Amino acid sequence: MGAKVLISGASIAGPALAHWLGRYGFEPTVVELAPALRGGGQAVDFRGDTHLTVLERMGLLDELRRLDTGGSPMDFVDPRGRRRLHLPADFAGGDIEVPRGELAQLLHRHSLPSTEYVFGDSVTALEETPTGVRVEFRHGAPRTFDLVIGADGLHSTVRRLAFGPEERYVRHLGYYAATWQLPNYSGLRPGSVGLNVPGRLAAVGADHRDPARAGAFFLFAAPELRYDRHDREQQKALVADAFADLGWEVPRLLESLREAPELYFDSISRADVPAWSTGRIALVGDAACGATIGGMGTGTAVVAAYVLAGELARARGDHRTAFTRYEDTVRGYAEGCQQGGDRTGPFLAPGTAAGLRLRNGLLGRRWILNRMLELGRRVSSTVVLPDYQAEFAARRSSGVPSCAATNRSAAGSAAR
Repeated sequence: MGAKVLISGASIAGPALAHWLGRYGFEPTVVELAPALRGGGQAVDFRGDTHLTVLERMGLLDELRRLDTGGSPMDFVDPRGRRRLHLPADFAGGDIEVPRGELAQLLHRHSLPSTEYVFGDSVTALEETPTGVRVEFRHGAPRTFDLVIGADGLHSTVRRLAFGPEERYVRHLGYYAATWQLPNYSGLRPGSVGLNVPGRLAAVGADHRDPARAGAFFLFAAPELRYDRHDREQQKALVADAFADLGWEVPRLLESLREAPELYFDSISRADVPAWSTGRIALVGDAACGATIGGMGTGTAVVAAYVLAGELARARGDHRTAFTRYEDTVRGYAEGCQQGGDRTGPFLAPGTAAGLRLRNGLLGRRWILNRMLELGRRVSSTVVLPDYQAEFAARRSSGVPSCAATNRSAAGSAAR
């Protein structure tokens, strides 16, 4: 039997990590606060050779190509509905764009044969012992694992419990974003159209799969707000107040917000953690190096999960060696991608009328768009990834014991 690994979070990084750990003979358990996989959400994209290589090695590339939306074009309009800027589908869509919920379902399905999933629960306490980590849960009985991985996003519970309070690591970047689903009341096509005024964007677009549905995306500049992250009605009120004075389609969109059963609302922020592991506990994805929007977080999470699992298998469960190699390989790459998130708010909703005119003028030139696309692909492909599977195949052919046969004993011996 392999080492038992608890993963907190069932969005993207968690199931991706579980997928690889299961392949290498570990026994992953994923715990998720939500009662089921979260559907909906904005489309997410992959771009560049590094992202596509990992997806191909996971065996997901062909399925994701079938799910590809083809990208999401976007029009920016003024208060009178006049188009001021058009961004083509390939600008935001990368090489592959898929709805976030569909990606989560795919990762869950591929990891499920070797993974225990526990929904509707969360970690409440962590106590490291010489041979493992004792974990307490909100609802379930305490359990002990060899390792614990926080894949629970920008507001990571594992990071808070093991590394310290969130304010040490998460920095507000001056904007808030909200998304929700609504009926496609005006026959919109896929893509989106958004009203831009200084410091605010109110956009709506048809669902890529269901033309009867649409999705709203609102973004606004604001200093750090104090609110309850679990109080949906309070969050709806914050969005409504921020856009109450705007015309165009905004009043109808805000009316749909009042009835929306689900809402994503969060600050645009970034996480910077000086060390991604402590003892038997490590972080992956946004918990370690997150950017709310625009930091290639989905692609980075999949790459980081691949490396973390590979290094744990390569080290045969020696978590100290594996965590160090994982961070050495991924940190510089992740931080380079993360920088894009710093520019997301000012890009989507420049703070002044002059800033809006400047952005529209520059991005109205196709050669500038092409240059930005090429830079994005370069940033997303700046890490050299080990081919762990080829390495392990060579190890097996030479008679060296497999990861599955050794990671449990190595995890135990590392503590002695």
